[in-house]
Amino acid sequence: MAYEAEIDKKNLPKHIAIIMDGNGRWAKKRFQPRLFGHRAGIESLREIIQVSSDLGIKALTVYAFSTENWKRPKSEVDGLMKMLIEYFNKEIDELNRNNVKIRILGERSALSKKVKSTIEKAERRTEDNRGLIFNVAINYGGRDEIIQGIKALYQDMIMGKYSIEDLNEDLFTEYLFTEYLEDPDLIIRTSGEVRMSNFLIWQSAYSELYFTDILWPDFKKEDYYDAICDYQKRKRKFGGIIV
Repeated sequence: MAYEAEIDKKNLPKHIAIIMDGNGRWAKKRFQPRLFGHRAGIESLREIIQVSSDLGIKALTVYAFSTENWKRPKSEVDGLMKMLIEYFNKEIDELNRNNVKIRILGERSALSKKVKSTIEKAERRTEDNRGLIFNVAINYGGRDEIIQGIKALYQDMIMGKYSIEDLNEDLFTEYLFTEYLEDPDLIIRTSGEVRMSNFLIWQSAYSELYFTDILWPDFKKEDYYDAICDYQKRKRKFGGIIV
């Protein structure tokens, strides 16, 4: 188990993304409903946001609700949406005090008016903050993001803004939900699952991946330090070689 003192502050990942997995299994182990686990996971999220801010991490992105999560039972989906509203309403003052800037990633059209209003208010209230950029992926799917980006870019090409010769990675990146962000340096997934689950699939081309068996509600700052220390031991080549 790592401690903060073991982290090289000069070699921090600028952008960390987390697939917060295992809430349901955590609750099941305790003979509780899945929403009990999701609520417990908020405590872990609160701690990781604070640690990220204290360390000087530039951006933290979390996978809160995927485009595939609509397939879950309606009671769970409704509970998760209610929890999102409660979270932003309760945490906004603390996030503001910590100079955290909230940004939402994902397709908003499928969200209820109340959810959209809540997340838009959170973004407005923190838009001038210059500390940690906290990105929450809600109704987000990597494939959907790419399709939406292609459609938007194609429309601009039809309008004459760009030609096919203008198309390159940098231009396409401007049409993604994450156009204002650098790609994640480190992606963490909890719960023992070893897959990306449609999360940041364009942006993760050269991300370092860290998988842990720890369920999200049990993931604490020491576990976060472990992931960062592991990242700092790696040599990133981006397709090249290290001389």
